[in-house]
Amino acid sequence: MINSPSQPPHVRCSLAAQLNDATSSPLRCYVRKVLGEAGPLSLAYYELVNLLFCNMPSSLGFFLRRKCYRRMFRSVGSGLIIGRGVSIRHPGKITLGHRVGVDDNALLDASGMESEGITIHDEVIVSRNCMVQAKIGSTTIGARTEVGANTIISSISRVEIGKFGLIGPNCLIGGGHYKTDRTDIPMMDMGWASRGPLIIGDDVWLGTGVVVLDGVRIGNGCVVGAGAVVSKDLPDYAVAMGLPARIVRYRPKPGQG
Repeated sequence: MINSPSQPPHVRCSLAAQLNDATSSPLRCYVRKVLGEAGPLSLAYYELVNLLFCNMPSSLGFFLRRKCYRRMFRSVGSGLIIGRGVSIRHPGKITLGHRVGVDDNALLDASGMESEGITIHDEVIVSRNCMVQAKIGSTTIGARTEVGANTIISSISRVEIGKFGLIGPNCLIGGGHYKTDRTDIPMMDMGWASRGPLIIGDDVWLGTGVVVLDGVRIGNGCVVGAGAVVSKDLPDYAVAMGLPARIVRYRPKPGQG
């Protein structure tokens, strides 16, 4: 028989479980999830900005989000662009560089209890419907990287993406896997496991639908073909494709032919 033990909200990953902690009021659960240990003034500002400006259309919404969202973040540079319907959790643990663009309906979630949060460097574009999460480990995206639509970047251990990256749409980067060593309780209650940090170097191109598993290191200048699953490290300037991804050739290194 499979049991379903009651576990603390910080152990279970279910959003419903976190918002329905019997030991706290519904409001306290909500605040803990979206802002952390925030005071009433911070909560009031967060709620007001989201209520008034989150889905405001046209140039007016564009300029008001740029102006009003800034003070919620840990740090933010100039030229911020926030699209309509963007969801932000624990903005006090999110650092944004200059000229960062976050397109419509994206999610920036730095609510992981043990995470240092999310750092997005200068001139990064996070396209619409993307999810950038620091569930347990931190997540860093290097300067001038472009993240394609519907991509999920999720850190269980740590995710570091270098600069000048091209990440196609519908990619999955990071995450982890559920523990499966017991059968007397559901897998969802056994917690996450990870093979370690996921590191992607500079000037890497991931094609459409690429999956990069946790614990993998992709070297500088690599190209990964559409639909590939990267389960092992790739050295600098490797070109890989397939399921699992296999190296088919190497790009010339700087200074070579």
